[in-house]
Amino acid sequence: MQVKLLAFAQARDQLGWPERMVDCEPGETPRAILARVLPGARLETWRVAVDEEYHSWDGPIGNAREIALIPPVSGG
Repeated sequence: MQVKLLAFAQARDQLGWPERMVDCEPGETPRAILARVLPGARLETWRVAVDEEYHSWDGPIGNAREIALIPPVSGG
C-alpha cells in the first residue's frame, strides 16, 4: 500500500520536501518507515501523526493513508 508522508515547518526545511508517497505495510511503524525512507533522520524531537491523530513512533500504522512529521512547536 502507499502512504503519503507530510513534512511541516522545520521538518519540511530539513527534509527538502513537503510531501512524498512511500510504499509500506500495515504492520510497519512510523519509526521503521522513516528509518527506511530517511536513514539518519533525527526523530527525537519530532512528533508523528497518523491519519491526523498523534501516534506512537512504535505503533503499527494499520491501513493509514497519511503520516505527518511535526517538528517542535514554540509559542509565546
